[in-house]
Amino acid sequence: MIETAQAFGVDIGGSGIKAAPVNLEKGEFAQPRLKILTPEHSTPEAVGDIVRQQLEHFEVPEEAPVGIAFPAPIKPGQKLDYMANLDQSWIGVDVTEVFSEACGRPVTVVNDADAAGLAEQQFGAAKGQEGLVIATTLGTGIGTALIYDGVLIPNTELGHIQLLKGKGDAEKYAASSVREQLDMGYKKWAKRLTKYYSLMELYFSPELFVVGGGVSRVSEKFLPYVDIKTPIVAAKLHNEAGIIGAAYYASTKVGA
Repeated sequence: MIETAQAFGVDIGGSGIKAAPVNLEKGEFAQPRLKILTPEHSTPEAVGDIVRQQLEHFEVPEEAPVGIAFPAPIKPGQKLDYMANLDQSWIGVDVTEVFSEACGRPVTVVNDADAAGLAEQQFGAAKGQEGLVIATTLGTGIGTALIYDGVLIPNTELGHIQLLKGKGDAEKYAASSVREQLDMGYKKWAKRLTKYYSLMELYFSPELFVVGGGVSRVSEKFLPYVDIKTPIVAAKLHNEAGIIGAAYYASTKVGA
């Protein structure tokens, strides 16, 4: 692994598994990432084997912290009880144990939305922000991360908050995928986002919202029309956030 890297991050998704060494002084990749398509049968064994291949590809030294962003709530020492985007054989598995065995070394696993939020708080759009930051990822669903004074409050699922006036589950009403399915204009979609962020604002009184996901690259088309009082900004790290956040999180657990 290149000398400018202090940790290694992996971001596991339903379609691809991405990994890169991370320069934690700058909050960026130390080398270009390696992406391997997620296997059709994305069992613990199959996914663990790919992560091991990525570590070998970059020749990651034994002492380097390895962080893995994973698409499910992660509770250390507990077995997974829910899986949406990978093979159902993950249910009942200790995710950290699976990856540690596959890689032949200790690894740290964190929820993927939490990893992205941490990356934005440490290196991106929320850097230096005190108080409560709520980072959201608008994609197939709505991922959320709560960070208070730099400390992660893990495993929130606030994309499933129930909207007022019978609008139901937030991500089924306001996710980016819903806009695409309905071929909805960005301004009209912003009205739906306003309903979501207004409720989050009411319940949590955050200092800042950060909006990530692929659609954040065209944030100028919808964010100015989200009518709330709390500052709301686009993420800066985009699709690199999961890898960077996982690597950073792992570095904080060394010796813990």
